Amino acid sequence: MNFPFYIAKRYLFSKSRNTTINIITRIALVGVIIGTMALFIVLSVFSGLKAFNINFISAADPDLSLIATQGKSFVFTDSLAIMLEDKAIAHYTKYIDERAFFSYQDKRVIANLKGVDSAFVNVIKLDTTVYAGHWLDYGELDETIVGNQISRQLGMPIDDFINPLKVYVPKPGKGYISNPNKAFKMLASRVVGAFSVTENLDKKYVFSSLEFAQELLNYKPNQISGIALKLQTDVDPDTYVSILQKRLGNTYKVKTRTQLNAVFYKMLNTENLVSYLIFTLIVIIAIFNVIGAIVMMILDKKEHLKTLYNLGTTLPQIKKIFVLHGLLLQGIGMLIGLLLGIILVVLQIHFGFLMITTNLAYPVVFNMANLLVVVLTITSLGYLAAKLASNRIDEKVLGN
Repeated sequence: MNFPFYIAKRYLFSKSRNTTINIITRIALVGVIIGTMALFIVLSVFSGLKAFNINFISAADPDLSLIATQGKSFVFTDSLAIMLEDKAIAHYTKYIDERAFFSYQDKRVIANLKGVDSAFVNVIKLDTTVYAGHWLDYGELDETIVGNQISRQLGMPIDDFINPLKVYVPKPGKGYISNPNKAFKMLASRVVGAFSVTENLDKKYVFSSLEFAQELLNYKPNQISGIALKLQTDVDPDTYVSILQKRLGNTYKVKTRTQLNAVFYKMLNTENLVSYLIFTLIVIIAIFNVIGAIVMMILDKKEHLKTLYNLGTTLPQIKKIFVLHGLLLQGIGMLIGLLLGIILVVLQIHFGFLMITTNLAYPVVFNMANLLVVVLTITSLGYLAAKLASNRIDEKVLGN
């Protein structure tokens, strides 16, 4: 057996005659356990929140979105339709997305009007998020679906036949507006449903038929804002986007779901990084206890170290004893902390002890990436702490 490892193990598992050193060692061990457990749980929670939010984003955004490189709209041509008849594409839907002014009785709100065709629900399952009323009946061109937040802001009931939802958009033109009454085009609509996805989407969109939006904006029958695509389950969007972009050329721009929500993903990753750094700082504070425990052990075993040195043990070997001692101490604490953290995460996944609402458990995700991050973080910090503490040993300490 390796001599420094053997001595380090004996020092760790044998009780010192000094009760204070035993207490300091236990405190250091508990600190590593709590720090490890907290770091793993926090990373699992943020992974759960990220997955939870991405699921909502997936419900409102397509795999790929195709828009014009220049201008707000383009004409859907036969040649474009042929390009989209690809076996990698399961469904596609045409849409119009335009900022509009909505008025219901004496209340008003600005949001996006999104006109969609009948294939929309094959690409984005937004019809499953309707909690009141029903999804669009494409035979009735004046129907609209509103977000939950917009419905609350306007205080608007479903199927109000007497008071319609009025939709206004500016008429195209140049120069100053001389008569505000003639500057906007208005169409009345009947709200037949309300949906709820996320707060941002609920206050952003009102859905209508594609024809309703085309009439409001004076678009031609084939003039649209974009095309949303749903790919086959075995097709990777990040790989296929470059293939499709090459076919379409520079006239169109193709974006993935991640690119459409780049700011959102950046925010999630930043929050995850900040949380990791904060709890790593807590772990560093706990590791300081390991340094203190090793230093106290060096002082307690001073006479033993002198004996080892006089028997021929080199100074690097003696330093290695306490490096290994520190690694063993933090290793045991890390394993116990990870075990406790994994148990708590698994229990939360299966039983949902911690609830956000009465029906929604706090989301957590167990994955090996978080486990690896914790192991690397604790091991690196533990080695650094043990190395710093062992450097206190020199020939002067050994009595030479």
